[in-house]
Amino acid sequence: MHPLRVENLSFSWGPHKTINEVSFSIEAGTVTSILGPNGSGKTTLLKLMLGFLKPLSGRVMLGDQDLASLDLTMRAKKMAYVPQRHSAVFAYRVLDVVTLGRVPYSNIFCRITDKDYQLAGECLDQLGIAHLAGRSYTEISGGEQQLVLIARALVQQAEILIMDEPVSGLDYGNQLMLLKQLRRLSQNGITCVKTTHYPEHALWTSDRAIFIRAGKILAAGNSTAIINPDNLKELYNADIRVLESDAGSHKMRTCVPVFD
Repeated sequence: MHPLRVENLSFSWGPHKTINEVSFSIEAGTVTSILGPNGSGKTTLLKLMLGFLKPLSGRVMLGDQDLASLDLTMRAKKMAYVPQRHSAVFAYRVLDVVTLGRVPYSNIFCRITDKDYQLAGECLDQLGIAHLAGRSYTEISGGEQQLVLIARALVQQAEILIMDEPVSGLDYGNQLMLLKQLRRLSQNGITCVKTTHYPEHALWTSDRAIFIRAGKILAAGNSTAIINPDNLKELYNADIRVLESDAGSHKMRTCVPVFD
């Protein structure tokens, strides 16, 4: 089953199409990476998939339902959004930040219950950051903040997580920590879709990859199949080799730029 399908999607900010007749499917319980140079339309595509923008043509399907037919509450119960890391204005406790993900399930007074707090604690524990529950969100590290935002998305109990460059601004150790968590989430049945500037991250963690340039899809399919020197050259106009090496008990592929 494909929980999410994009069908002939087009969008324009002006006279030129930012997204041009884009179609693809996302399989359940997988990690999909969307790659492309700056200005290629990656973030716009995510906003269309979330229903934040209205397409010129085409549609986004969640199972057998058209996204346009669902109200905001129903969308929030099916898809959760994890934005790029941001600076919080108020020093909320981590537990309170995560519990905000229960708002789609609250009553008209947006009352948060003890059960909601319990679920938030369970999501923090699932990501290995339960010890942060009482800390101020503004006082934890960037990698921890991004995991908190993922926990907030998980507490929505949505089947699909859509993430805009989730490792942006994180140091290398926090990037690896976050990527490992995404793999664990997909193994538990959560469907993850993320934009990234790093093809090697897609090789390490993604089942599928989608290459987009100037609003059009250049390639889509199994990550190890389409992340190759020819496709990377077309996407980034750069010479990049894909190397394979031993990494513990299995093989790992990574990208290495060619400097003349």
